[in-house]
Amino acid sequence: MTAAAAPGPAQRDAAPERPPEDPPDDMRAIARAAARCFGTDDGRTLLAHLRAVTVERACGPQTSDAALRDLEGQRRLVHRLTALIDRGRRGD
Repeated sequence: MTAAAAPGPAQRDAAPERPPEDPPDDMRAIARAAARCFGTDDGRTLLAHLRAVTVERACGPQTSDAALRDLEGQRRLVHRLTALIDRGRRGD
């Protein structure tokens, strides 16, 4: 068995493939579930905490590129949850 070659620069810099989009009916069900989960007192408390430690967090100039990228991923997830909650509440 041979070891796989390390990815070249073009492979490393290429945008990752996006997973196929969920069917609309599945996304509606997921959005409704998110709205129900985060519509409770506990859910609102949890979402507020997630916002505080990600979206509202400020980093100083000494923060590494890797740490900033990690935080951006966390922020993206919180925004994704918020969008799902909003869609679920609207019934989209």
